[in-house]
Amino acid sequence: MVSVLAAHSVTHSFGKKEVLQDISFRCETGDVLGIFGRNGSGKSTLLKILFGLLKANSFNVTLNDIALNPSEVIKDQSIGYLPQYHFMPKWPRVRDIIPIYHQSEEKQDLVFYDPGVANIASKRIGELSLGELKYFECILIASKDHPFLLLDEPFSMLDPLQKEGLKFFLKKVQPKKGIIITDHYYADVLEMSTKNLVISAGRSTLISGAADLIQLNYLPNRS
Repeated sequence: MVSVLAAHSVTHSFGKKEVLQDISFRCETGDVLGIFGRNGSGKSTLLKILFGLLKANSFNVTLNDIALNPSEVIKDQSIGYLPQYHFMPKWPRVRDIIPIYHQSEEKQDLVFYDPGVANIASKRIGELSLGELKYFECILIASKDHPFLLLDEPFSMLDPLQKEGLKFFLKKVQPKKGIIITDHYYADVLEMSTKNLVISAGRSTLISGAADLIQLNYLPNRS
């Protein structure tokens, strides 16, 4: 069964500054929606609003045509969220964190035997490099059963092998999830995405590829 997360004219202001003026999109399970925009355009703000961490001025978001209550998102497990900041305690070992997030052995094995996780399983969280920590957090959140997944800069700090490992894992879970990614590593996002939009001047514009990113002044025009 296909699930649909849809936003219609989401708006948000910080004081008198209107950051999001008219944001709309539709994301189905199986989709990877890439969201682009310059620093300060409101990408992270939008993800926080969708996850219920930030109250929008105007929130018109539906899940399977039913109005989504932002205060219930975390509790009902309909949306998973990877923030930019790290959220793991430093003292446990990687292998001891996995059962906290997953009760079934199948899910535990999915995470533990991922090559990028298996190599660091005996380390304490505080001993991980920033790239190892970001990779582990991504895999841990992406492996849960949320039908929708919000990823805020998942490729930041990852080395090339970690990037490829994460993309491989996300493609493996993609058929059962709608994935929304925002990241300045635009080539990695475009490689995965099935649809894309740019946030500029508070409004969302659907795009088809890198040429549109140039036209909308997200990428430099080197011609």
